Amino acid sequence: MKVPIIMLGSVSELQGYIDKTQLTEDLGGTLDYCHNRWLSRRTAIEGFAQKVKQTAQILQSFGTELAETELPNDVQSTSSLLATHTEKKDKMKEDIRVAVEQGDDILGSITKPVTENPEYKLNQDQLDNQTTVERLLAQLHETETAFDEFWIKHQQKLEQCLRLRNFEQDFREVKAALDIVSERLSAFSDVGNSRSHVEHILKDLANFEEKSHETVAKARMLASERDAFIQSNHYAVDSIIPKCSELHHLCDAFTTETERRRNLLNKSLELHDLLEKSMKWCDEGIYLLASQPVDKCQSQDGAESALQEIEKFLDTGAGNKIKELNKIYREYAHILNEDLKEHVQKVFQKQESMEEMFQKRQVSLKKLAAKQTRPVQPVAPRPEAFVKSPCTSPGLQRENVSSSESSALRRVNYRKAKSEMTELHQSRGGSTMDDEENLAVLRQHVMNELIETERAYVEELLCVLEGYAAEMDNPLMAHLISPELQNKKDILFGNMEEIYHFHNRIFLRELETYVEYPELVGRCFLDQMEDFQIYEKYCQNKPRSESLWRQFSDSVFFQECQRKLDHKLSLDSYLLKPVQRITKYQLLLKEMLKYSKNCEGAEDLQEALTSILGILKAVNDSMHQIAITGYDGNLNELGKLLMQGSFNVWTDHKKGHTKVKDLARFKPMQRHLFLHEKAVLFCKKREENGEGYEKAPSYSYKHSLNMAAVGITENVKGDAKKFEIWYNAREEVYIIQAPTPEVKATWVNEIRKVLTSQLQACREASQHRTLEQTQSLPLPLPASSCASPSRNHIRNTKKTEEKKADLTSLEGCGTTVAPKYPEKGKGWAKASHSLDASEENDGWSSAEEPLNSSDAEEEGGGGGGEIKLTPGKYTVVTDYDKGVSEEFTVKSGDLVQLIREGEDGLWFVKNLSSGREGWIPANNLLMLIGNSKSAQSLSSSESGTASSNLSTSSSCSDSCNVSSTSFSDIKG
Repeated sequence: MKVPIIMLGSVSELQGYIDKTQLTEDLGGTLDYCHNRWLSRRTAIEGFAQKVKQTAQILQSFGTELAETELPNDVQSTSSLLATHTEKKDKMKEDIRVAVEQGDDILGSITKPVTENPEYKLNQDQLDNQTTVERLLAQLHETETAFDEFWIKHQQKLEQCLRLRNFEQDFREVKAALDIVSERLSAFSDVGNSRSHVEHILKDLANFEEKSHETVAKARMLASERDAFIQSNHYAVDSIIPKCSELHHLCDAFTTETERRRNLLNKSLELHDLLEKSMKWCDEGIYLLASQPVDKCQSQDGAESALQEIEKFLDTGAGNKIKELNKIYREYAHILNEDLKEHVQKVFQKQESMEEMFQKRQVSLKKLAAKQTRPVQPVAPRPEAFVKSPCTSPGLQRENVSSSESSALRRVNYRKAKSEMTELHQSRGGSTMDDEENLAVLRQHVMNELIETERAYVEELLCVLEGYAAEMDNPLMAHLISPELQNKKDILFGNMEEIYHFHNRIFLRELETYVEYPELVGRCFLDQMEDFQIYEKYCQNKPRSESLWRQFSDSVFFQECQRKLDHKLSLDSYLLKPVQRITKYQLLLKEMLKYSKNCEGAEDLQEALTSILGILKAVNDSMHQIAITGYDGNLNELGKLLMQGSFNVWTDHKKGHTKVKDLARFKPMQRHLFLHEKAVLFCKKREENGEGYEKAPSYSYKHSLNMAAVGITENVKGDAKKFEIWYNAREEVYIIQAPTPEVKATWVNEIRKVLTSQLQACREASQHRTLEQTQSLPLPLPASSCASPSRNHIRNTKKTEEKKADLTSLEGCGTTVAPKYPEKGKGWAKASHSLDASEENDGWSSAEEPLNSSDAEEEGGGGGGEIKLTPGKYTVVTDYDKGVSEEFTVKSGDLVQLIREGEDGLWFVKNLSSGREGWIPANNLLMLIGNSKSAQSLSSSESGTASSNLSTSSSCSDSCNVSSTSFSDIKG
């Protein structure tokens, strides 16, 4: 096909071929068209179309992601997921907003001519572009609307999931809290053993209920959210409703159980009120019987007056006593445990016993009130009637009967004798009121006081342990305890818990078995006397406890505990209770002994009183001992503390003076002495400033003496209060002045006991050692030469201790010299170098001569080196016939005397058995006498005033193979 081509030379020629309406303005036409504008608009429309398409794809992908997301199982993850999805949604919404703005801008540029000139008509191309943009915008709006609807559903699901997770978390926390309070509520199972105990439990229950109220209220509030979940059409409402129902049930159960516990405690309080009223009524009745004067009741008017008092008192029992025991059992069956039931029985028995006493007293008083006024000739009772006194049991011997049989026999005899005595009184027409009846009433009163105060004491200890000590471990109270006070419970309370368990589980129960036989209660104390030693530990800790209390007495923790317990007194008053209680026993025992002097249990009461006083003394001594400062060693290694006290002390040493102030000791030193089994300590008393236990003195350690090298001189001329303690054969002498002669006598006797026991142990060990060595030789020693004297000494020592007589002479360890007893008042005789010579000495001593003293022992290495011979008498342990003189021989068992040491290592020896003399080499002599000790070494070489000395030597301790502690000798 051929197309004509016309060449035009101008615009006017073009207009001749094409209408002006079809030509653009630059060609002289009227067509509104710009090619650049068309290109830019077309590009914008295509870009907007691509943007709409991408946005739709992104929204579709995001929607798929949201739909496929699994819901988390915890609050944190759910919150994080909701935040993440919301952030992505917001970003998608921002992208849609930008795309819509872009489309609106394109559409505005297309319709701009019409906007400026309403008569303007868009050409077809512009209309097509407008339609395209409007279609893209509509598509974008539809996508956004669909996404918004999906997001609302997704967001609601996430929010419901988050709410569910919060509910589940709160449910777990509340349920755990309810379980805890329910468990603590179950701990309130005790119905109390006294009124004060029940009141204490009720206060604790009220405080517990107040603290748990917040937990219960929170649980009920959480359970009430069930309706809100149902109304909101929650997707997990099926799992929420059971949990809410469970919370309602737990709260109701807790409230019901709390109320039940409170009712039980109120019932227990009611029962204890009744029991206390009955006990108080019985005590008042016993007081009434004891307070009625016997002499005034002998007259008719006096008897009638006393009878009226009794009848008036019995009338008051209607509202105070237990009427029917079975009714009590039925009414309080749900709170009666074994202990409480036993307590009810004892109170009822006490009430019956008291009423029986009143009935008997009424019978006697009625006879006195009804008798005629004519004079009555008094009739002496039959002699056999007094044999059957309720306080004696001649046929009962505790040593031949077991404790249970003895107790049963005593009770039978007591009841039988009391019945016979009542019959005797009635047979005598009630003319006299026997004093024994009043004594029995007084004994019963003391017994009641002992048991009642013991119960109160146990309750107070329990109150302190539960209200203070246990609270220190309570996490809910931890914020009130200062860091310095934490982990100090053992210091503050000591072994109070151990004391409580002893009294609650053992001693109180044992006491209650003697309630009807108060005169026999001494045996109860004696059986448990060893357990009372626990008070020594408590008292030793008391200064530390009080010091700690003084630092933290203003602590909020203690104030809160005191408020809960409703105590008027602070904790320190209750920490003093054990100290007060141990001192109270001796007062009660004295009272019981005063009213039981003719009873069969009087000896046990006296022994129990002595033992309690001994414990108090031991406690007091230990309180002083722990105040010793400056002692480097362990005081426990010195043995038991026997005595302690303050004295005036003068010193007199042979070895010279280590300090100038010792040159002229005209004024005495003030020293506090502590006598232990192995040493005596000299301390200086220093008064301390402060309050309470801090005001107690301390004792600065100065020096000590080993009891293995100590001797005593009992009497010093010119002063009956002085005695001497000397050391190492009087190389060191300490003159001790006691406050009174009685104190001096006590100390001297105690020191004598210590030295005697040490010497006896030394002799027995030495004898045993000698026998072993003798049996190992070919020719054994005769039994009479070694064993018999030691046995004689032991027997004589025991006899001397029993009779408290002055000792006379003590034989040496392993020697054959028999003891010689001087005349009374002569003191102790010492063995001289001759067989029959003796001279008066200032006392007796087992200490060796200075050559064999502890100083010599130290030089010899404690017996491990070369043995040094000293003059004296020895026993030969083997035969010898090789002397320098052929006629001089000795046999095993002979007694020889070492007279002097010659040259070349020879000793001049006399055979006391044959009378012959001769020279023997020192080496052979050592083999002959073996470990035999010199008889002379066992006598003192000192002389002085006529008095008694006693000592054990360090060498004697060495022979017994006893190692002694090294003591410093620092002069003060």
